Amino acid sequence: MSLPPNFLDELRARTPLAPLIARKVRLARSGRDQKGCCPFHNEKSPSFYVYDDHYHCFGCGAHGDAISFVMQNDGAGFMEAVERLAAEAGMQVPKPTPQAAEAERREADLSEVLAAAAAEYRRLLRLPQGASALAYLRGRGLSDATIEQFGLGWSGEGRGVITEALGRQGITPGRMIEAGLLKATERGPVDYFFARVMFPIRDRRGRIISFGGRVLGDGQPKYLNGPETDLFSKRQTLYGIDLARSAVRSGATLIVVEGYMDVIALHQAGFSGAVAPLGTALTEQHLAELWRISPRPLLCFDGDAAGRRAALRSTELAIRALAPDRGLAVLALPDRDDPDSLIRREGAQAFKARIETVPHLAQTLFDMLADGADRATPEGRAAFRKRLEAVARSIEDKSLAGEYRAAMIDRLYAERRQGFQKAGPGKSSRQKSPHVSLPRPAIDTETTVGRRARLLTAILLCYPSMLPDLEEAFGLLTLPDDCARLRDSMSEWFHGAEALDSADLLNHLTSSGLRDVADRVISLFPQHTPETDPAAMAELEASWYGIYGLMNLGWLREQCAEQSRRWQEEPEPEVWNRLVSLTRALKRAERGEADSDAVF
Repeated sequence: MSLPPNFLDELRARTPLAPLIARKVRLARSGRDQKGCCPFHNEKSPSFYVYDDHYHCFGCGAHGDAISFVMQNDGAGFMEAVERLAAEAGMQVPKPTPQAAEAERREADLSEVLAAAAAEYRRLLRLPQGASALAYLRGRGLSDATIEQFGLGWSGEGRGVITEALGRQGITPGRMIEAGLLKATERGPVDYFFARVMFPIRDRRGRIISFGGRVLGDGQPKYLNGPETDLFSKRQTLYGIDLARSAVRSGATLIVVEGYMDVIALHQAGFSGAVAPLGTALTEQHLAELWRISPRPLLCFDGDAAGRRAALRSTELAIRALAPDRGLAVLALPDRDDPDSLIRREGAQAFKARIETVPHLAQTLFDMLADGADRATPEGRAAFRKRLEAVARSIEDKSLAGEYRAAMIDRLYAERRQGFQKAGPGKSSRQKSPHVSLPRPAIDTETTVGRRARLLTAILLCYPSMLPDLEEAFGLLTLPDDCARLRDSMSEWFHGAEALDSADLLNHLTSSGLRDVADRVISLFPQHTPETDPAAMAELEASWYGIYGLMNLGWLREQCAEQSRRWQEEPEPEVWNRLVSLTRALKRAERGEADSDAVF
């Protein structure tokens, strides 16, 4: 059975590769990617690398995507692997119907029509009639290599140009209408684009799915995107996504700007992770696509009032879905600047410096919400505080929501303290506080995840009797370097220990030169659970899994389902107790309880 390419693309996009492979392979962070020992051949040194959309073993040459991994690792056929992954992703595998085959044929046909149109537009740009369009592009600072890279072209001056050109290739007006090149009118089909510089729009695979056009002169609309078709949806498409995906894998920053020219200018200046929505505000579909590529995309909209409003709207849309491994950043530009004009005025190095020093989203969000807010009166400050708290509460991950709330409220209090200090003698009866501010560490994914990882490690250092049940789960986590070194030494001790005693484990860590590291990690966890109390230990195990679930919710759900199946087969007390423990942990993780609540 032949499956539609768009279905397979969506399935791969909805299947994060690293968590899938981590079920079978112990992975460790290696720069932006992850690595481990290859599951397809015996090796002692890891040469198996996992990227955002594929894996590769530099030892045996194994290579593929999520579907390939299930096939190679589990011995599954193609359709079996697709059905398994689709079930996990909540997708229905298209049935082999005549309608599905026809839809696939139509998409392939539309792609051929659009590719032919792109070639014609490029040809016209280099003819005398395209001289004004070529001069416009060069006047915007684009090199011939950049113009070629992005496939820019010229539609021709009047209507009928593309109809005549493609007609000579046997492409009918009906097919051109379906592709979005013509539109039907009472006078018959007419060109959708004319007298415009043409920008091919590609999907993530690099396939042309539509065009955008910029009028020369004062015509309106200045920019025009093709109509919705079977291939093209503005709410789901980002301009430049095909080039940005590979660039981000190589270390580029994923930058979201407002338009075609900003994307192209950034790429030419060396910022090849730039993308843009197409004449619409960022949507949830856009954000999902961005997070598939990078855990922290950077919004860089124009510096005018409209750009600031767009940045705030996009941030408020994104904030609900923020998580320790899914963030956002916003780079505010000077008034009346866009990325293109800023780079031309200041240069690429200055723009790079701005990216590298972009503040955390909690700080940026405070500034956005403060813009225009009344903070001079008690009523205004109370209203502003309520707005800060409401925005923080909208974050579904409650642990992260608490961190954002604390960061923004701390800054609000700091401003009030500074206000009192500036009032001076006789202007305020309040005494100057000896503490100028309440410093707080930056809120970012590494801080949040690192704290949880160290807490999980601390519990196992204090209660190594839990290792038989928790070692596998613990081994699947990507840990900070100190915890990773402790885990390796703990595993070595565990497999040779006669008794699972904390004092013996600490002696082993002392001899390994890791005692100071262990003591720092243990200090995070105040021990007060006696190992002789089974109920207390069961509660501690549930707490451990609760924190673990905040870092790997999918795995915890799988364990609950597996233990439930096991209970049906083995209705034994220990199976039931473990099921209760896992279920309690899952509920805690899904509610996103604060770490302190989850443990204590």
